[in-house]
Amino acid sequence: MSTIRTKSAFTVCVFCGSSPGKGPTFVQAAKDLAGILAENSWHLVYGGGTVGLMGVVSSTLISLSGPSTVLGVVPAALMDKEQEGIIPPETEFGKTIVVRDMHTRKAIMAKQADAFVALPGGFGTLDELFEIVTWNQLGIHDKPIVLLNINGFYDGLLKWINKAIESGFVDKGNRDILVEAKSADEVEKKIKNYRVASGRYILDWGSY
Repeated sequence: MSTIRTKSAFTVCVFCGSSPGKGPTFVQAAKDLAGILAENSWHLVYGGGTVGLMGVVSSTLISLSGPSTVLGVVPAALMDKEQEGIIPPETEFGKTIVVRDMHTRKAIMAKQADAFVALPGGFGTLDELFEIVTWNQLGIHDKPIVLLNINGFYDGLLKWINKAIESGFVDKGNRDILVEAKSADEVEKKIKNYRVASGRYILDWGSY
């Protein structure tokens, strides 16, 4: 595995699709989010893709703030599939580190991040998002988690959360672990004003 950089700035982990989605709206949202990161001098850690929304958010931020602001973390198997085993140029997609599996990828992104944002995406995006939500619930971290709900993409997911609370599967005190933003501008406000949810478990994860 390549050497991981030493953090020097507030870093946002972005989960998003390796597809651009249909229509221009999702791509524009990724560009707008990159703009917000640049305006705040925030860095990006993400899943290391060069295609889809992943490629858009990383390359846009680099065009605004330079390659030192972006870290991509990609499993070797996906590197072989998407990039033919070739690490993408740092000038276009930032520093890329190659890891052995998905678990390592997610752990590194979580450790590097000071906040998390989910753009639209597929199964992989939801996997990453809900692992980090669960870690917040269990008291492993207390970092902001923002759902960028473009054009109602995540309306169904938000309805499910409400239904899970109504049905007794999620404590209502944990509703605000995950907060909604409907624009990139709103993401900035949600991160800066994030409050830790009242229903989280307070567990000692360092004693075993």
